[in-house]
Amino acid sequence: MKKTFSILTLGCKVNKYESEAMSELFEERGYLNVDFETEVSDIYIINTCTVTNLSDKKSRQFIRRAKRENPDSIVIVMGCYSQTAPDEVSAIDGVDIIIGTTERSKVVDLCEEFEKNKSQINIVRSLKNDREFQSINISREKDMTRSYMKVQDGCNRYCTYCIIPYARGNIRSRKLEDCLEEANVLAEAGYREVVITGIHVGSYGHDLKDTSLIDLIEKISEVNGIDRIRLSSIEPKTITEDFMKRAVKTKKLCDHFHLSLQSGSNKVLREMNRKYTREEYYNTTELIKSYMPNAGLTTDVIVGFPGESEDEFMESYDLIKKVGFSRIHVFKYSKRSGTKAADMENQIDGNIKHKRSEKLITLNEDLMKNFADKNRGIVHSVLFEEKMTDGFYEGYTTNYIRCRVNSKKSLNNEIKDVKIVDTDREPVEVELETEG
Repeated sequence: MKKTFSILTLGCKVNKYESEAMSELFEERGYLNVDFETEVSDIYIINTCTVTNLSDKKSRQFIRRAKRENPDSIVIVMGCYSQTAPDEVSAIDGVDIIIGTTERSKVVDLCEEFEKNKSQINIVRSLKNDREFQSINISREKDMTRSYMKVQDGCNRYCTYCIIPYARGNIRSRKLEDCLEEANVLAEAGYREVVITGIHVGSYGHDLKDTSLIDLIEKISEVNGIDRIRLSSIEPKTITEDFMKRAVKTKKLCDHFHLSLQSGSNKVLREMNRKYTREEYYNTTELIKSYMPNAGLTTDVIVGFPGESEDEFMESYDLIKKVGFSRIHVFKYSKRSGTKAADMENQIDGNIKHKRSEKLITLNEDLMKNFADKNRGIVHSVLFEEKMTDGFYEGYTTNYIRCRVNSKKSLNNEIKDVKIVDTDREPVEVELETEG
């Protein structure tokens, strides 16, 4: 009987990508993938997040739960939490293997080594001198029509609220030819869309010779079978006039940009150690719209950063309205041990954070509806990804509006032109331009 494994992924899209890659490594060696939530497994892998103290707590809960489910199982803990607190993780009862944010390709070998010796293995090491990107590739994602591609790791920004540079190390870019090799594999497997992801995607190529993010986008756009390229989160200074000119020429880069804002107050941005002003941010969004008039702009906003006054919060609120985002993700500031912000004075009361968060969540509902209404009647291309239980097919426009349509023909992994006809619900309802 095959041995089973299950992976629980916490945190970001990069973790999701790495978990899928590790899943392939196990399957290639004859292991059977089972569901973490519903089945007992021989091997449990918890791919952790450490963005907040709450993330660490959640990781510990799942680690203990895995060992309760099967006391004889091998429990592997990896990712950002184990990288930043390896001794803390190794002291948790039932942890057998500890891996940080490197050496993930060794996971199956480490499992088999543990089975022989039955002695805890901890291979977490310092990332200070790491300068090379460690590839761990995927050739397919189950039941998906678009695939993430990790092209970069690490971050040199050291925002005062963020622990990630300590968990991921310095920026390290994947070689261009390696990225293109994976893009060709994905195209041959039938994937129509590639989502370029990393810890700080905009820094791609800074550590390579004569290579940048837009160079990578142009090269991937030349791969036959890849019809759409989408970017995960980037910083506003990634976008320049040259970037937009070249992006439009590819005819494949989606008109959807997730531009990290975090605050619309220049004072708070300085305290956060963000490298732009509210004015620069707004000018970037206007530059995008001048080249892609229907672009979807999404962002992250933190409320209740230490010392944020009501006036400074309203600066964020007003800038968000002025930009006219298609969607915002709102986060209440949470202390993270080991960051400068955790030791700052004037920590904001939880009730104030909650009120500010609710105000932005209400604004987000209006923004989403306004953006969908603005796109009503415009012809959009949609990559349909799955058939729902009610018979409707769902997918996303290039500018990231979630759509649904009723069709007698299968639309899975098909790109179709549509018009939005009903914006009173999410996903919005569309009609096909042609049934052919």
